[in-house]
Amino acid sequence: MMNVPASKALIRHPKRLPWLKWLRRTHAWIGLWGAALGLLFGISGILLNHRMLMKIPAAKMEQSQIELALPLPAPGDARALALWLQAQLNIDREPSKISIEPEKSVTWSNQQFLQPALWRVDFHSPQRSVSAEYWLGNAYVSVKLQDANGFAFIARLHKGVGMGAGWVLLADTLAGGLIFLSLTGLLLWTKLHGSRLIMASLGLTSLGLTVFLALNAR
Repeated sequence: MMNVPASKALIRHPKRLPWLKWLRRTHAWIGLWGAALGLLFGISGILLNHRMLMKIPAAKMEQSQIELALPLPAPGDARALALWLQAQLNIDREPSKISIEPEKSVTWSNQQFLQPALWRVDFHSPQRSVSAEYWLGNAYVSVKLQDANGFAFIARLHKGVGMGAGWVLLADTLAGGLIFLSLTGLLLWTKLHGSRLIMASLGLTSLGLTVFLALNAR
C-alpha cells in the first residue's frame, strides 16, 4: 500500500488544520504559564515524596527555643498574648492559629492534680514557624522557633504553609493547567500521530502501574 504524501493528507482535511493550530498554540501557552510553578512544585514534590521513605536530607528546619518573661500585668487572654508576641518578636503577620486548652483534672502517681489552662499561639510563614505555649499563671511563655533552609522553604511553599488565599488560587491554576495539558496532549497525539493503539497501550500501562503500586503500598 502506497504512503499518501503529507501535502495530500493536509488537503484531505482542510478543516482540521485551524483547529489543530489553535490547540497546539493554546497547549504551548498554558505550558509556558505553568513552567516556573511547575519547576517549583516538581522539585518540592520530589522532596516531599521522599520525606518518609528513601529520605533526601536536603530540607532542614533549624530549631531553637527561648523563654520570654511576661509583662505585669500579664496578657488577659490568648489574643492579647498573640499581640504581645507580635510586638516582642517583630512578627509582621497575623497568628495562623490560636488555641486554648481549658484547665482539667489529671492523675499522676495516683494523685489528682488540677492542670492549669494552656494557651497556644502559632505563626507560620514559608521561611519560619513560631510556636508559643503559655501555662496560665506562669511568669513566662515558651517560644519555639524553626527556620527553614532553601529546600525546606520551597517544600513549605508547596504545602502552602503560611500562605494566603492568593497563593492557593495561583496553585489551583497550575493544577488546572496540568489537567488541560493532559487532555490537549492526548488530543494532539491522536490527531497528529493517529496511532490510537500506541496511545491506549501507554495510557493503560501507566494506569496499571499506578494501581499496582497503590495496592502494594505498605
